[in-house]
Amino acid sequence: MITGSTLEFRDSLPEGGRLAGLDVGTKTIGLAYCDAGWTIATPAETIRRTKFGADLEALRKVVASQSIRGLVLGLPLNMDGTDSPRTQAIRAFARNLKPLDLPILLWDERWSTAAVTRTLLEADASRARRAEVVDKMAAAYILQGAIDAMA
Repeated sequence: MITGSTLEFRDSLPEGGRLAGLDVGTKTIGLAYCDAGWTIATPAETIRRTKFGADLEALRKVVASQSIRGLVLGLPLNMDGTDSPRTQAIRAFARNLKPLDLPILLWDERWSTAAVTRTLLEADASRARRAEVVDKMAAAYILQGAIDAMA
């Protein structure tokens, strides 16, 4: 199931469980996880993208090792809320995750990278450090927004 509704997504997970947030880019996938009680999202790792089959296998390993019960994918809408070519790519990516057999929530991520970058700049993180962590921190920002909305 792929949905944009937090209610529908939450109802598909009647017993809770850990969730993973994904910030899917053209070169990387930022990952974050939350606890089974959906309290706090934590940045986890960044996967370098190659072919989709390898990306799927890397995500399959994460799902198994972290006992993930659902995925929250950042959906990069235009500022006016309409779809962009990148939005369509993320929707296709979500459809291609069907073999994982997990519910998927598409979450509006319009300000995630900007918010995370601003936080890193305020923390005086170097350009190299920002590049290293921005994707997984954006995934945590996306996931935290979704779990806050489901609370």
